[in-house]
Amino acid sequence: MSSSVLYDAPGPRARMRNRIYSVVGTAAIIGLIAFVIMRLADRGHFDSEVWNTFNYSNVRTTIRDGIVTTLQVFALAGVLSLVLGAVLAVARASDHRPVRWLATGFIELFRAIPLLITIYALWVLFLTYKSDLGAVGTNNGFWALVIGLAIYNSAVQAEVLRAGFNAVPRGQVEAAYALGLRKSQVMTMLLLPQAVRSMLPTIISQLVVTLKDTSLGYIITYAELLYAARQLANTTLVNGQYIYVPVIMVVGTIYVAMCMALSALATWVEKRGRRAKTGIAVAAAAEPAEAPGVLDPSEPLGPTGNAPQPADTAPAGPKGASAEPDGPEDTPGKGN
Repeated sequence: MSSSVLYDAPGPRARMRNRIYSVVGTAAIIGLIAFVIMRLADRGHFDSEVWNTFNYSNVRTTIRDGIVTTLQVFALAGVLSLVLGAVLAVARASDHRPVRWLATGFIELFRAIPLLITIYALWVLFLTYKSDLGAVGTNNGFWALVIGLAIYNSAVQAEVLRAGFNAVPRGQVEAAYALGLRKSQVMTMLLLPQAVRSMLPTIISQLVVTLKDTSLGYIITYAELLYAARQLANTTLVNGQYIYVPVIMVVGTIYVAMCMALSALATWVEKRGRRAKTGIAVAAAAEPAEAPGVLDPSEPLGPTGNAPQPADTAPAGPKGASAEPDGPEDTPGKGN
């Protein structure tokens, strides 16, 4: 049995107790769900007349328009938050103190302010200066929601990217500077690509939060999905009661489906990024253009004492002595 360093492995009694708790807890949850369903059924929320409301064309059109406006706000706010977040992350890593302080102050300020207050303040600002804003003032709810979401989520995305910068090994940065790269080149060619790739799951998770936060547009009466659902539930009366529960079920399912689709997209992008072929391609082996020469191991590679001398050059001997012995009498060890 393998043991953990965090806690002791449960014994037979503990395992039996955990199984009992699991069964009891599951039964309690199932019982609670069954009780809620029975209560809703008793109140007529599952009657066919209630759900037949969604077959009307005007109801389907209202829900469709709410989905379209929600996706429009999410698409624009998501792109702006990513771009502004990258700019803030780079500015916070700047060597210039004023730039770094401004970026840090912006990030900390809008992370601390609740998103709803930011959206509402922008909406009031657009309403106040509607005549001076021109085309923006004609759709102040849309731009207040988009800019508010972009500002808040850009501050969060900037911190995510900064964590990605810090995750890059310091040796890579030092090697890039040693090669002569500038600060901007190191940031755009080394740090930013690796930070985005390593923090991609967190970035997509924050985009899911952005998608869900579009529902705050109902506070400023912008016709996104939640506002459209609220208007539909407040104006549709079936069997003497408003259809709040069916509308909540349908709209909640739509929100869950959109978030799950975005999460599935993030998983697909992450898996594809892992399979991507990166780096320098290795050339295939090929035959050389001409056969290389073969060295003879019996021949010395460098100068030796037995190396042949040029014909016109004689080895130097002692001063005043000839290079070659003249005869037998000059041979040492022999007398006259």
